Amino acid sequence: MVELSSIWLPILLSAVFVFIASSILHMMIPIHSKDYSALPGEAEILATMGKHGITPGLYRFPFCTSMKEMGSPEHLAKMNQGPNGMLTILPDGPMAMGKYLLHWFAFSLLITLFVGYLSSMALEAEATFREVFRFAGTAATLGFAIPVLCDSIWKAVPWPVTFRFFFDGVVYSLVTGATFAWFWA
Repeated sequence: MVELSSIWLPILLSAVFVFIASSILHMMIPIHSKDYSALPGEAEILATMGKHGITPGLYRFPFCTSMKEMGSPEHLAKMNQGPNGMLTILPDGPMAMGKYLLHWFAFSLLITLFVGYLSSMALEAEATFREVFRFAGTAATLGFAIPVLCDSIWKAVPWPVTFRFFFDGVVYSLVTGATFAWFWA
């Protein structure tokens, strides 16, 4: 067992290196350029939505308030008629990239903190590079890669998009594992 305080450097550096890796994946390599499509009739749809004063949030359509209503003939008719979907509305104006990047870094730091905690409980100070890399990288995969699979399961995100984000998560996990192995106790 290793004291968590003795591995603060790999925890912090992993988050920094993951941030750099994500910047490279998203800005220099066009792996995500086809993740989204234009909405047919966008101008008309946006004008209609604007008239209704839709505020930022998550929406589902057709909407129902209970499991009982979900099975009603009226709701089933709406579902069969379509379209069916989920919609995320963001605040008006340009994206606040600084805020999003700060949240992403905080998220990465949280994952690397948990990786550090698990690693400190499972590995000895004398663990080899390979042992630390395998353990920390696997633990990081549980935070960075595995959760994105739920997007295709529950949110109907196309599987190719999810696999691209899964790939990103594996890269972040490898970076985390290597950083922990490099700076281990």
